[in-house]
Amino acid sequence: MNHYKTINSPIGKITLVASDDDLIALYVKNEEKPKMKGAERNESHKILLLAEIQLNEYFKGKRQNFDLPLSPEGTEFQNKAWRALSKIPYGEVWSYGKQAQYLKAPNAQRAVGGANGKNPIPVIIPCHRVIGSTGKLTGFAGGMEMKIFLLKLEGHKVDPNGLKLLNGQLQF
Repeated sequence: MNHYKTINSPIGKITLVASDDDLIALYVKNEEKPKMKGAERNESHKILLLAEIQLNEYFKGKRQNFDLPLSPEGTEFQNKAWRALSKIPYGEVWSYGKQAQYLKAPNAQRAVGGANGKNPIPVIIPCHRVIGSTGKLTGFAGGMEMKIFLLKLEGHKVDPNGLKLLNGQLQF
């Protein structure tokens, strides 16, 4: 059985979903919530409480790395792409090409983008740290406003139109 808890955050309401032992989803705003089906509200579930604490620390600038048991469900390629996302250090960004190279699939930038777009645990699995090779801010399932907020939180500067990263250590 899955358990869920909803918390407030600077990016809006977040719904956390966990199995008995692992965090399996993080939903923002009004997106579709497939892992909620049959889930039971549980305000005291240990994984959900730990996720809430760590997210609050992250949003206050006091945490750079999450230490949570995660179990995202996806294809083999998606899971590899999500593990690669977790290797991007706080405050850095990768291009889709760099992520594809990391996966030893240098021509798979589009597949990487598709996998990142299906990331079931955004923020904690930091898909917001991947941008276009020119520094252009590209699509984000949680919306560009959320991506910009998270990048700024991690010390990046974004142009006034929110279209491009102005600084940052882009890893190609």
